[in-house]
Amino acid sequence: MTTTVLHPDDLGAADLAAWRALQLAVPALASPFLSPEFTRAVGRRRPTARVAVLSDASGPVGFFPFERHRFGLGLPIGSGMSDAQGLVHAPGLDWDAQAVLRACGLRVWRYDHLAEGQTPFEGGLVRRSASPVIDLTRGYEAYDAALRRASVDRARQLRAKERRLRACLGELRLVFDERMPEHLDLLMRWKSAQYRAKGRVDLFARPSAVALLRELSQARSATCTGTLSALYADERPVALHFGLRSGRVLQYWFSAYAVEAARFSPGILLLLRLAQSAAQEGMELLDLGKGGERYKQEMKTGDLSVGEGQVTLGTVPAKLLHARAESARRLRATVSAHPALRSAALRVLNSTAGPGS
Repeated sequence: MTTTVLHPDDLGAADLAAWRALQLAVPALASPFLSPEFTRAVGRRRPTARVAVLSDASGPVGFFPFERHRFGLGLPIGSGMSDAQGLVHAPGLDWDAQAVLRACGLRVWRYDHLAEGQTPFEGGLVRRSASPVIDLTRGYEAYDAALRRASVDRARQLRAKERRLRACLGELRLVFDERMPEHLDLLMRWKSAQYRAKGRVDLFARPSAVALLRELSQARSATCTGTLSALYADERPVALHFGLRSGRVLQYWFSAYAVEAARFSPGILLLLRLAQSAAQEGMELLDLGKGGERYKQEMKTGDLSVGEGQVTLGTVPAKLLHARAESARRLRATVSAHPALRSAALRVLNSTAGPGS
């Protein structure tokens, strides 16, 4: 097996077709975050983006998208924004993780959302986390019935909020695939305000993140279609979501709602309609992403398992690089644990994001 490392935009039409075919052949690789469209869009924003193409006599059998940083540090493609990471491979393919790293010019590859079935990368696994999902294989009606059985009070509460929202703001309707670019901009403004109100880093203070979502909103393929969904009260959007979908998976990504509608839980009402529309479109899984948020725990039907850890070459430079990364992680944890330090750090991060960030 040979490995060739390319910039994502240097992949040819045959490479892209082979990549999509591999994704469609392995259900665990169906996430749009593992698609060539996501990788190429990130590559146009981040000069560190690369793809390793693994080939045998039959042609490409694997694609490993990654980011190559200084000193041989490797990160997943779209690090900080991707909910599924790993090597897209032919069914049953076994690969040598350290050989892949050497071919990519990496000493360490760190991951935090390693997809299932990536056994060669699991030697340095630190922990597994639950990533909540909504299983739609039996259709939306079966899911809705299960929700009602699980919590009669919660179902009753949501129906009451929906009635009050209708009474106050108008009849509700969902547009599953809204093509109005101004609504994507509105979603990012709402999300920025939400990040800042919760004391979190404002992702959309970074022009590169804004540009990435705008490009992905135009993606249309079997493995990655950008999908903006809008919940309207009459003609007014009260909740918005932007995610990525493949033939069988809708990846829940960025959602926000109008502050004045907050008391009606418009985000949950949008999620329910999103699940209904996804099921009608033939999708089997709504992936909510890793996290312990209350709404994810209430709305999920189960969990995927995602891994956090690293692969290293085991050399002295790799160990030093790993030690440096661990020190940085501990520093971030210390800052996060102290409100004054965290507040100061957030002010700096949210005010200094430059054009290349």
